[in-house]
Amino acid sequence: MTDDDVTAPQPRANPYLIGHAVAESDYLSAWSGGRLAHAWLIAGPRGIGKATLAYRMARFALAQQVGSAEADMFGGLPPPQTLEMSASHPVFRRVQAMGHSDFRSIERLWSDAKQTKRKTVIGVDEVREIGGFLSMTPAEGAWRALVIDAADEMNNNAANAVLKILEEPPDRALLFLVVHNADRLLPTIRSRCRRLDLRPLTQIQVGTLIGRYRPDIKSADVTPLAILADGSIGRALELADEGGIGLFRNLIDLLQDAPKFNISKLHALGDQATKGDAFRTLMGLLSWWLARVATQGAQDTLQHAPDIIPGERTASSKLAAAASPAVWADIWQQITHLANRTEAINLDKKRSILTALMKVESAAKV
Repeated sequence: MTDDDVTAPQPRANPYLIGHAVAESDYLSAWSGGRLAHAWLIAGPRGIGKATLAYRMARFALAQQVGSAEADMFGGLPPPQTLEMSASHPVFRRVQAMGHSDFRSIERLWSDAKQTKRKTVIGVDEVREIGGFLSMTPAEGAWRALVIDAADEMNNNAANAVLKILEEPPDRALLFLVVHNADRLLPTIRSRCRRLDLRPLTQIQVGTLIGRYRPDIKSADVTPLAILADGSIGRALELADEGGIGLFRNLIDLLQDAPKFNISKLHALGDQATKGDAFRTLMGLLSWWLARVATQGAQDTLQHAPDIIPGERTASSKLAAAASPAVWADIWQQITHLANRTEAINLDKKRSILTALMKVESAAKV
């Protein structure tokens, strides 16, 4: 999770993580075995806990004293079994408050004084000082640590500045690069990092986290949210905050009428799209659902798919029977382009929603 306005703690303040035990084990094995890389690339989809893991790894290193890793290797101490740290631990509290002298984090800066929106990239000014910071002797323990969230949001100048550090890594310094899309990083950065690829969370894991972070959500909505989130607790919490379940119910209520949509329902949905973030949420749900219909149609798995909400599988079956997976894949592509263009040049949102749904209706009539 990044800077999204959700009720879950921000990564540096979150002591809880599930679903990534293998990645934690790899880090601990490298630590105990004397194979600790100086840079770690933590990759995976948005909202699955990458940054939370990066902060756990950094806090663990910061809590170690000089000689502790060597003692682990030579049997003086039992190998560590977990990265878990209490939120009351001094290192945890100081990292959370950004007050630890051996720790820095870099993310996109705010673009406005009210801190409502982030800049689109991490610039060179944000990373300019990290070389000097990492090259200094640790002041409090055995290591210095840096988290960049997210490294694939760096512009070229910032990326080149980080590359210079990776080419001659300082002693007793650890870099944790969080990335949503590793292919956007310079190949020379990727090759100098130990890579941990995190998978999306399971539906059960997302449901567990929804219960932890949003106990106010109705139990009947937890499973639909977990399915719609596609393995991302960050996405699930966004949908909850944006009224995504209600929008999806209204969308499916309309789509069940295929191949001829109800005009009143159609315009009611278009009116909803003009309020707050509803356009982005609704178009995202429509695009996701059409991709699901196309994929399940191509794989012939539609009959085994769960009913996300009552009537959803009926709507899926109608569309899958009306046109081929290739047709729905093409409609998905058109709608995704329309959504991006609408937001980019501020087109009329209701008209764009109606256009998208009429494309679906036309394909369903073929």
